Parts: sequence; C-alpha cells; structure tokens
Amino acid sequence: MKKRITMMMLLAAVASLALLSQSTVSVKGKASFYHDKFHGRRTASGTPYHKDSLTCAHRKYPFGTMLKVRNLGNGKEVIVKVIDRGPFSHYIIDLSRAAALELDMVRKGFANVEVSVSTEGRVPFRPLPDTLRLLPIALPDTFPAFVPPPIGVLQ
Repeated sequence: MKKRITMMMLLAAVASLALLSQSTVSVKGKASFYHDKFHGRRTASGTPYHKDSLTCAHRKYPFGTMLKVRNLGNGKEVIVKVIDRGPFSHYIIDLSRAAALELDMVRKGFANVEVSVSTEGRVPFRPLPDTLRLLPIALPDTFPAFVPPPIGVLQ
C-alpha cells in the first residue's frame, strides 16, 4: 500500500514539473488572423468560430488551452483559447479578428509574436449568437402611476 502511495506521489510530482516546464516555454514566430468569411463556421473542436471571441488555432496545443500572445512589434498582449487546428503554413498561430484587433495587427495582416501558455484563469469573451441578441428598447422618462383595479373586479 505504501508503495502505491509513494508511486502516485512521484507521478504527481513529475506531472506537475512537466506542466510547469511547459508553461515557461514560449515560441516566437508570425501570427495571422481568420478572414471574416469563416465567421459562424464550425472549427475542429466542434464549436463555431466567432470573430468577436478571443480564440485561436494552433497545431499542437489541446483544445481549451489558454495562450498568451504578445506582439513583439508593439508589446501588446492578449489571452486566447485554442479552439481550432492550424495554421498549415509558415505561421505559428491563427487568431480571431478580435484578438488581432487587440494586438493591433489587422492593418498589416500579420505580426511577429511570442506565444506561451497562460497561467491566468480568465476566459475569453464569447458573445451570444446574433439570433439571441436583444434589440435596444427606448424607455419613457416617466412611468404612469400604478392604479390598482377596483375591488371586486375579476380579471
């Protein structure tokens, strides 16, 4: 019994060291971003791509991994969630349009970035589908006073 507990603790220690070493690794390369025509299409993880979400495509990281992407040209950072596979070119990561706007790389079309695993627990923004958005309603400045119905009147 003591052998099993010792072995389990040893495995847990090795796994935690592997996670710590993975979180400190950063990769530098070029990033691109999704074209607007992919908005609403299903990604490799099964979730639809939304251009206003802070998401990305990466070749190796598991779906749901939070990555910190830093633009080396201007120092801006964004945290994105891996939901797709790719890019299958010389770029190291494909970003959503919202993430590209955060990094200020939309005009140029690509950026030199540094990608690392994020240790923050913040979940990127994912808006409601367009069909579920509520229309703004104009409310009057004053509401009429509440008048109770007469006693004895059934409604």
